[in-house]
Amino acid sequence: MVQKFSDLCRVETRRLIWIIGVFFALILLFQYFELPYGGFSSLLTSTGKVPVQGKSSHPNGDSLSKSEIVHNDSTTSETALEGNGGDDSSPGNLAKLNKTLEAENVKNVDTGFAQDEQAKETGQILNENINATREEVPVQGKSSNENGDSFIGTRTSDTALEGNRGDDSSPENLAKLNKTLEAENVTDVDDGFVQDEEAEEPDQRFNENINTTSSDNSTGRFEKEATNITTSDGESSDSGPSSPLPVGPLMDLPPSTAVTISDTNVSTTVTSNTSNASFVEKEKTVTSEKEQKSEGVLGDPSHADNTSPVTAVPDTSTQPEMPVLDVYSLSDMDNLLLQSRASYYSVIPQWSSAVEKELQDVALQIENAPVVENDPNLYAPLYRNVSIFRRSYELMEKTLKVYIYKEGERPVLHTPVLRGLYASEGWFMMQLEANKKFVIKNPREAHLFYLPFSSRMLEEALYVPDSHNRKPLVKYLMDYLDMIAGKYPYWNRTGGADHFLVACHDWAPSETRKIMAKCIRALCNSDVKEGFVFGKDVSLPETYIHLPKNPLRDLGGKPLSKRRTLAFFAGSMHGYLRPILLQHWENKDPDMKIFGKLPKSKGNKNYANYMKSSKYCICAKGYEVNSPRVVEAIFYECVPVIISDNYVPPLFEVLNWESFAVFVLEKDIPNLKKILLSIPQKRYRQMQMRVKKVQKHFLWHAKPEKYDIFHMILHSVWFNRLHQIRT
Repeated sequence: MVQKFSDLCRVETRRLIWIIGVFFALILLFQYFELPYGGFSSLLTSTGKVPVQGKSSHPNGDSLSKSEIVHNDSTTSETALEGNGGDDSSPGNLAKLNKTLEAENVKNVDTGFAQDEQAKETGQILNENINATREEVPVQGKSSNENGDSFIGTRTSDTALEGNRGDDSSPENLAKLNKTLEAENVTDVDDGFVQDEEAEEPDQRFNENINTTSSDNSTGRFEKEATNITTSDGESSDSGPSSPLPVGPLMDLPPSTAVTISDTNVSTTVTSNTSNASFVEKEKTVTSEKEQKSEGVLGDPSHADNTSPVTAVPDTSTQPEMPVLDVYSLSDMDNLLLQSRASYYSVIPQWSSAVEKELQDVALQIENAPVVENDPNLYAPLYRNVSIFRRSYELMEKTLKVYIYKEGERPVLHTPVLRGLYASEGWFMMQLEANKKFVIKNPREAHLFYLPFSSRMLEEALYVPDSHNRKPLVKYLMDYLDMIAGKYPYWNRTGGADHFLVACHDWAPSETRKIMAKCIRALCNSDVKEGFVFGKDVSLPETYIHLPKNPLRDLGGKPLSKRRTLAFFAGSMHGYLRPILLQHWENKDPDMKIFGKLPKSKGNKNYANYMKSSKYCICAKGYEVNSPRVVEAIFYECVPVIISDNYVPPLFEVLNWESFAVFVLEKDIPNLKKILLSIPQKRYRQMQMRVKKVQKHFLWHAKPEKYDIFHMILHSVWFNRLHQIRT
């Protein structure tokens, strides 16, 4: 009896094990064929995390990198995932699903960091599914996403500030017009900076809160790899190995993207340009209060009603995510530029025109530019590709047509500031408005549209000191765009992609990053971390003009034999970096002339004489990444040493900066002298000679000359516009 019972138990046990095995096999088959992303196992073990790699989609459809998802403190319901397990992904069901997720986010906002992290990763799966469906559903109408791709707003005021309305824009009259501004802000020029920088110090923290990433890129284009160009003196324009990355049209590899500056037979590390390839997640403790404060500063067009004449224009595709690095070295920036050329940013116009066809033909001609072997006016090592640059410049002179909007009242519109720290935007405005070669009266024929506002006068006219409120400035620009979009069809045709602005104020990136996101922005404050878009935006040279009637006064410097000072710096203690520089080097070494603010002298002679007699001029950042010392060093024929992490140097898409400048990471300030002494004397003489040759690209003339700074800025705008055209 016992034996029979034992046999029966063994039989039943085997049968039970077999049934359990079949049951789990069915579960696995069901999971494999029916549920996406293997979500069934995660539902069975709800306390476990779902590993997710790649991207997710923000509710507005923008692609977010994983590091950006850290900022989203909401949690995702598992029941929502179950609801998404089927195949029904219609827009109506997806909308209901989003509402469920939003409700759960509100309920679970305080459930703790660990649960949030789990739910964020689970929610990424769902958002990827939603984004895939959204891409198939065309969306019409207006939007105001975080990237500022399109915007809606009610402009309550169509009138600009009352002020100077005269049409005489000669340098003499404009100098008189700006006397009041000069008296208040340009009284002290001993160290190359104006006093109003100190007045703006409390507001610099706002720029630290603004950190945007571009999301406008498109289908890939490739260009043949450029041939190394040999100059007349036998020097190859390629001083480094070629990059294996694909090269986009109108652009090839820079002559040198190496981390080191090397001579013919000596390889010596002289820059601290080492790429920081590790991805750095953004801080996880960003509070909603900080986000609201940032929005309050910039203004949010999405809160306005739908009466704006500005309409949305779709991109051809989504731009690949830019890696979030702690510090972008020059080689990182080279790679980002090449990536932007390979996957170019483009906007589909709402209707075609002959202008696009003309630009397509020009772009093809530049891609097939003849090789330049020896041009006496262009020294090949200074450029990324001298053949491409010369052909592009020639076609610009032959083809380019610019329309300037006449609307807008002074002093914000059509009022160039010609003296001081913000002179670059003013001189460009003055010379373009007076130009008869590029400027046309018929907007239908225009390749580019210029928005003639002064970022300096915008701040001077509308900002209330110590108010920490820049909403009126942003609103003024929004009203201006509404006015031209209502009167002309050209803004809405491309969403502003064929419009450009030139702005040198520190606040310009944050003021324009949403409402003018598709515009080509020429910015002095060209910070990778503040939304500078490679392949679209232009790094504007910041020039300090002391005398508008004679901008070339004291041009040049002493010969090499009389440059006995190894390195020089002087300036006010703006920002965090300069005090560190002085802490390590002020009065520490006779070869290193590192000072704070120099005593006043007539005509700023002390500052200029130091630059004229130094081998290297230290260009340390202030509140922002940009500094006029970069151009000043070139002006006085001193090799610039740029210490400013994440700064995109001027005219970056054209010039090979490593051929005539030294880049030092901020963390390497203690080793500054060692880095400079490691540069061989032959290499230094070569760099200083190249500084003298590149100098013409950074000079303002009373009447513009070929290859001067006016034409170089305009060319960079033109060059980047061509990369947005599909050939």
